[in-house]
Amino acid sequence: MNKHKKRTGQKKISGFQVITGLEPSSPKAAARVDLTRLENNQAGRVVEVQGGQPAVANLGNLGIVPGTVLVKKSASLMRGPIVLEREGSQFAVGFAMAQGIIVEPLAGKDAPEIHPMKRVVLVGNPNVGKTLVFARVTGTGVVTGNYAGTTVEVVTSEFEYEDRQYELIDTPGIYSLDQSSPVDAGVVRLVGESDIILNIVDATNLERNLNLTLQLLQLGKPMLVVLNYWDEAAHNGITIDVPALERILDVPVVPVSAQRNEGILTMVEALPRARNSRLEYDAADRWKQIGQIVEQIQTLHYRQHTLWERLGDFTIHPIGGVVTALAALLATLVIVRFMGEGLIGILEQLYTNLYAPFIMNLAANIPSEFVRGLLVGYSIDPMESFGILTSGLYIALVLVFPYFVSFYLVFGFLEDLGYLPRLAVVLDNIFHRLGLHGYSSIPVMLGLGCKVPALLSTRILTSRRDKILTTALIMMSAPCLPQTAMIVSLGMNYGIITVLIIFMILLLLAFAMSFLINRMLPGKPADFFAELPSYRVPSFNLMARKLWVRIAEYFSEVLPMITVGVLIMALLDYLGVIEFLTVALQGPVELVLGLPPAIAPIMLLGFLRKDVSIALLAPLALTAPQFIIASVFLVLYTPCVSSFFTMIKELKAGTTLKLVGLILATTVLVTAVLHLVFRLFY
Repeated sequence: MNKHKKRTGQKKISGFQVITGLEPSSPKAAARVDLTRLENNQAGRVVEVQGGQPAVANLGNLGIVPGTVLVKKSASLMRGPIVLEREGSQFAVGFAMAQGIIVEPLAGKDAPEIHPMKRVVLVGNPNVGKTLVFARVTGTGVVTGNYAGTTVEVVTSEFEYEDRQYELIDTPGIYSLDQSSPVDAGVVRLVGESDIILNIVDATNLERNLNLTLQLLQLGKPMLVVLNYWDEAAHNGITIDVPALERILDVPVVPVSAQRNEGILTMVEALPRARNSRLEYDAADRWKQIGQIVEQIQTLHYRQHTLWERLGDFTIHPIGGVVTALAALLATLVIVRFMGEGLIGILEQLYTNLYAPFIMNLAANIPSEFVRGLLVGYSIDPMESFGILTSGLYIALVLVFPYFVSFYLVFGFLEDLGYLPRLAVVLDNIFHRLGLHGYSSIPVMLGLGCKVPALLSTRILTSRRDKILTTALIMMSAPCLPQTAMIVSLGMNYGIITVLIIFMILLLLAFAMSFLINRMLPGKPADFFAELPSYRVPSFNLMARKLWVRIAEYFSEVLPMITVGVLIMALLDYLGVIEFLTVALQGPVELVLGLPPAIAPIMLLGFLRKDVSIALLAPLALTAPQFIIASVFLVLYTPCVSSFFTMIKELKAGTTLKLVGLILATTVLVTAVLHLVFRLFY
């Protein structure tokens, strides 16, 4: 939102805005004082600027000339800089320079009105367009983070309109204030700490949305109701009497179409008019009263089903839904794979031809071999160097980032289209048998491409129990796409039966592990509840902005974790720990798994890049049983460094270590049993 200024009682003098009509607070106050003598948040009119020509010129460039009204905001300790405000803009001047600004203190009633920043919280049901409204108001500059004392990840941004400062907060969708989940409780707390509630309502589904609206009205906070999808409501034959609804609710009501960017300015202009409602109702009889309100202000007109509605019916049909789900998942995997591989090819060329030679030449000037080793490693190959600026950036930016961007681009399209809840409905029956519900299908299917975006997408799950179960299923159900390609490529040398056995073992293990963890974890699977929003044409502008926010999250959260992981590996390599482990593992690997000792260093390499570890099996001349055991072990025994630190980010270190330890123990046990079976029957 551009900053719109509105000035009253002003005249131009020498190119500067000067506020007129203000009087000194009293005859006594008319005595001149320097600016440092003012109280914090007290205003004064400049009558003279001292300190020599350079100081006068510098302050004049800031608009500090005789006649200007300044507000002293704060003063640092020990005669530090003074923070000033002029017409909404803040700046700081040194203490000595501030002593040269002579002012007449102004009475509080005569001083310019100072509007403290208002915290505005966007609240509404899921899929009502809160994020698009947020994007229309704030444009860029969003920040994602957890508010203190809550577990709710929100997006926040600041904007200014008519000399008023606002902090706008976009919260997850909720259906009521009952606090039935940690997310709901976090949103309710943010609402309680807000100055203004901006209730976003889906105009195409008014009755259901008013349930939350009436609850919010009872909180006794200034509130503004926004009827989004106004154009779509008209297209669907829905007419809403806005003035009548405003009279009933006793708060301002503004119709908008966020997708078309219509009504947004009117909504922002209405923020100062947000007020407490005097509406009273019987909570026990709420739905009856909602029905009466809708009957008074809403009129429905007959119309035929649209193509989008027919598509919505088809995608939840028992047969059509399965067909659509398979097609959507296959399309997602194909698009993510080809887009990701295409970006990898481009970034790898940039790394090899431009970045690597530059950073190697730069590092050659570092005298300390230890520091040079930590930064760029001891090998030209980025997968062997263990350098922060080589392996760290190569893994994070060349190998993982392309799949991350590709996934979230497709995910954002399906999300804004309105298909994801329907996919969850279709697959719920299968996943419910594993102690999960349909929404877990999205991360699990994404794990077939790359584990990192799959793990990040578990954020759509509201229960920690579901996140742990889904993470286990992601890590064990199937290898990532590059590993799958390597297993198929090498495994076909032993025949298609060998390849099928590998994937069958992985699938059975995933189901067995999920069943086991489901029994071990306290609690019950969350009840499946999902709203099925209407299909809508996605806003590519909004998709791009959401993708940008997620990319910013990647660089602020995931990339540092991967870099730390590479640093730890570099230190272990320097201290000789990796070499020690390689030697120590050779005996147990041959005895327990029946694999050649040469596979031990490949296991350690797999922590950095698992597809390469599978590829390095080629020179070992393994038998078919050995290839099956080695493939199953290398797929499951530990996540790659990117996945490992992403798990820590999502589940915390303690839970991650327990889950990885359980998977490792299960992998060793299963592959050891496979070795015994093959020895007896092969």
